[in-house]
Amino acid sequence: MCTSIVEIVAADGMAKRGATWFPLSRTVVAYDHARHAPLGDVITLDFLNTALEPGARAAVEMTLDSARALRDALTRAILAAEAEEAEVRGQAATPALVRVA
Repeated sequence: MCTSIVEIVAADGMAKRGATWFPLSRTVVAYDHARHAPLGDVITLDFLNTALEPGARAAVEMTLDSARALRDALTRAILAAEAEEAEVRGQAATPALVRVA
């Protein structure tokens, strides 16, 4: 059964396909049947540029457990980066703890 769970957000950055980097315009996050990974339903991250040819994309399929671990790692990295940015700007910042999973 298809889940129809899809989130699309604007993206500003770069992605790599083979030896070529390309600018991002969107990130699609979905939960559905795996297309390539030998898994059941997966979280799919699709990084793309809608102004370029259809192959201008980098995609990942991962289990829910892997997606949760990635979410947690992103949260920790973002909090640490925000604290670092605040310190650089001279604002009071509480140091973030860095954890290795």
